[in-house]
Amino acid sequence: MRMQQQQLQRQMFKAAFLALIFLLAVVSTTEAGKKEKPEKKAKKSDCGEWQWSVCVPTSGDCGLGTREGTRTGAECKQTTKTQKCKIPCNWKKQFGAECKYQFQAWGECDLNTALKTRTGNLKRALHNADCQKTVTISKPCGKLTKPKPQESKKKKKEGKKQEKMLD
Repeated sequence: MRMQQQQLQRQMFKAAFLALIFLLAVVSTTEAGKKEKPEKKAKKSDCGEWQWSVCVPTSGDCGLGTREGTRTGAECKQTTKTQKCKIPCNWKKQFGAECKYQFQAWGECDLNTALKTRTGNLKRALHNADCQKTVTISKPCGKLTKPKPQESKKKKKEGKKQEKMLD
């Protein structure tokens, strides 16, 4: 019985020793990997940030298109590249096809200008586009007509009925 306990203790010691060696190997490999990463970043820092042009639709004024990207740097492998992009067709193009605004309700009609206006706040800008924070749009007011009294319509209908009866 005592011999079995000694063998069990030896096996446990061997397992613990192997586990310790394994952990040391993992830690040293991880530290070696960390040392290599900053060197790679230093090489990338020689290149400037990508500057992107506006999205140009393939056809029409919305839908799929492309944009050009450029960057500077003496040791950059790639200084220009083309990227696919998309301009949503339901966005207001007059404020930039890459800027989306949340508009308020139309205001009252200005009788002096015969226009009504509303304001929109920037909701979203695609690809870091340069968008105005708020925009204002105007449109002509509808035809301003005075409501006709209901009685005159009734009289006209009655007059027509009487004419038909006489014919």
